[in-house]
Amino acid sequence: MADPISWNDFERVDIRVGTVIQAEPYPEARKPAIKLWVDFGAEIGVKKTSAQLTVHYTPQALLGRQVAAVVNFPPRQIGKFMSEILVLGMPDAQGAVVLLAPDQAVPNGGRMF
Repeated sequence: MADPISWNDFERVDIRVGTVIQAEPYPEARKPAIKLWVDFGAEIGVKKTSAQLTVHYTPQALLGRQVAAVVNFPPRQIGKFMSEILVLGMPDAQGAVVLLAPDQAVPNGGRMF
């Protein structure tokens, strides 16, 4: 378990829901990955990232899917691709990523609380 944090620490992490509007293979990545463009609504807009999701997901299967992501990390260079968000997931029994997402449709840009 990680060290305890304060409520103020938690509130600084901006986790929002968005819809995947574009997804492409990322064959240049060191580990198999998919490039994602996620629409977070009018306030935040479309942000991009790459994610190691290839065990359970294909680019086609991700289109239209809502995902949870941290949107207030600084951009980070991932190979030749600039990642602007961190899509959230949990490991399955073998360690492959399973995406975190709302179990019902919610408006893009909604903040987790």
